[in-house]
Amino acid sequence: MWVLVLFDLPVRTKSERKRATGFRKALLEDGFTMMQYSVYMRPCPSDENAETHRRRIRAILPVRGAVRIISITDRQFSKILCFNGKSRESAEAMPSQLEFF
Repeated sequence: MWVLVLFDLPVRTKSERKRATGFRKALLEDGFTMMQYSVYMRPCPSDENAETHRRRIRAILPVRGAVRIISITDRQFSKILCFNGKSRESAEAMPSQLEFF
């Protein structure tokens, strides 16, 4: 299972930029990686684990801005078509083993 977080946060003022940066840093600290700017992803071994991370995201939601949390299966994730220009690239693979820090 994969959890994807897509967001569009205001960054007009210094305080808005600081909140947006804090949100991105919190995602990274929770094990998410940047898929694209404002799109972060994280593999989860189970739906229960995915729910834990969804709860954590809800706890740090910024006051303003749009945030979407999407959970998809490994099979659905493997069907993502990735391109760099017109060149096709392979999608990220599910880690073969969970890492503990």
